[in-house]
Amino acid sequence: MVAEVLHGEHVHLTAEAVLGRAQQRLPEISLATVYNTLNDLVAMGEVVEVAPGGGPKRYDPNVADRHHHLVCVRCRELLDVKPDGEEHLRLPPRHRHGYSVVDVEIVFRGLCRRCRSLPPA
Repeated sequence: MVAEVLHGEHVHLTAEAVLGRAQQRLPEISLATVYNTLNDLVAMGEVVEVAPGGGPKRYDPNVADRHHHLVCVRCRELLDVKPDGEEHLRLPPRHRHGYSVVDVEIVFRGLCRRCRSLPPA
């Protein structure tokens, strides 16, 4: 049930949003069950946990297509993006602090079209 509600493009739901959608189909499902299932899906590599900052974690089912994220700092809308030049991004050895880099996550932050038209908060 949880995996079914995470299907689609630009889907980045919080656990609470997953619960709301899942309860439409299975009213007795609990938030604990949703969290346990999401943790299992993350562990299996079926879902990626995204923490764009300033809000709850989101869950992204788009694991097959390498991408990054664009988040609105006002309404928290989160979209998948593929930045130009990503293939040339690197961390020089002097800035790795002895780490072996295994992944890169880029989060672009800005104001969406809707939020740009609103008065300042």
